[in-house]
Amino acid sequence: MKQHQNQYSVDELCNTLQVSRSGYYRYLNPEISPREAETEELNGEINRIYQENKCRYGSPRVTVQLRNEGWRVGKNRGARLMKNERLIGLHAKKKRITTTDSKHNGRIAPNLVKGLEVTAPNQVWVADISYIQTQQGWSYLAAVLDLYSRKIVGWQMATNREASLVVSGLTKAIEDRCPPKGLIVHTDRGSQYVSDDSLELVEEHDLEASMSAKGNCYDNATMESFLGTLKTEEIWEREYKTHQEARASVFEYIETYYNRDRIHTSLGNQAPESFERFFSSPAGEEKKRAAGLLNCKETINMITLN
Repeated sequence: MKQHQNQYSVDELCNTLQVSRSGYYRYLNPEISPREAETEELNGEINRIYQENKCRYGSPRVTVQLRNEGWRVGKNRGARLMKNERLIGLHAKKKRITTTDSKHNGRIAPNLVKGLEVTAPNQVWVADISYIQTQQGWSYLAAVLDLYSRKIVGWQMATNREASLVVSGLTKAIEDRCPPKGLIVHTDRGSQYVSDDSLELVEEHDLEASMSAKGNCYDNATMESFLGTLKTEEIWEREYKTHQEARASVFEYIETYYNRDRIHTSLGNQAPESFERFFSSPAGEEKKRAAGLLNCKETINMITLN
């Protein structure tokens, strides 16, 4: 291994030869303590997780990922090691452009989600519009999120903010999920969502429209959180030349990373798709019943992290 260190990284050599980093460091320095050897190996794992997630994770999520992989490491140690390695997760920036036009005479739906307990997928979807800057002008993203699993179940992009954009995104969600009658689609009071096309689509599939109070974003905070995360982790560090480049970036983030791999603390440190799979499985149902609670989000930390 020493002979090839100039050509390959320690991680690559250890993986190829199926030896641990700590064992290799003990070989190089027999006097190194087991704790120091473990720290060297842990640093390698931290760097790997950090790079695999495109430098998006801070110490809390890196520490969770380490625990999921079998490492016994506390949050303070994880944070300290990341600081020593000069690894910093992405943080949100204060930048906002209003995409909600609530000055209209369209039909306003009542708020059906306030105080509602969501206990399963396809009970409540939330939807909103955001913007992405490109050298060709603004691209707009309409996304639909399942409030239970935080999964993005439908999305569409266009170069305008017309009602057809939100209709297209919601249509995609309906086609993919085949929601039951009575599912609530919650939005703000933007002109796109009170349009006849949007409300007729909801009614056509026997869904229920719900809207936040004017100027009140708290009822749609989960979707606001997703859009902020998307911009922080994928968009703000990029300069898109074309609308197509922006769309490809959003596709990669949502379909291959956010839904499948990104850890959510509100989901017991699982990704949306794995969360849905687990709690729709017999094992998930059994653990929920054993906990004596129907709302798995109240019990997930207890039954998945122990």
